[in-house]
Amino acid sequence: MSFYRNGTLLLAAFLLSAPASHAATTQDDPSKIDLAKVIECTTYDVPSYNNFALWLTGPESAKAMKQFGMSELPSDNPFLREFQLSLPATVFGRRTNRVVFTSTGPLAVLDEADPHSLAKQLGVTASVDQPNKFLGEKVILSHKDQQANSDTVLETRISLNVSTVDTHPGKTLAGCSYSIEVE
Repeated sequence: MSFYRNGTLLLAAFLLSAPASHAATTQDDPSKIDLAKVIECTTYDVPSYNNFALWLTGPESAKAMKQFGMSELPSDNPFLREFQLSLPATVFGRRTNRVVFTSTGPLAVLDEADPHSLAKQLGVTASVDQPNKFLGEKVILSHKDQQANSDTVLETRISLNVSTVDTHPGKTLAGCSYSIEVE
């Protein structure tokens, strides 16, 4: 798990230096992020999310978790960091008291065994739809930026995701993915 955390921090540090190309709100102060909005993909750009993720996992993580009323839970999934919220959050019209973070974004852990109605409500298209696995996404933003005086192209991508995962039976995970990839 420490490799995952360190890798996330290194990736997030690189991404913070990338230019913002989304017309959404840029929030330089991670303490002002609205957790429900960052989960729902409704407000923030990629650098704002990455700044928040660094704050949440970096040297000030205890302060960040206290402010957001979060306590970390043990996770059986090495790709997810799970947190209990002291006060429930409302996302996508549903209440939750648990949130997981992947390497690219937050997902609410919802008490819904069947992800189909939420995916339909959000306009999320399934790429995997089997009895034991659902994985779908809706691209909110995809934008490519050619870097000045370079062959490097950065693709900024924000997508809304709905999924199920073996480590969370009877639950649906839904949230946002924020990424900038080098092409």
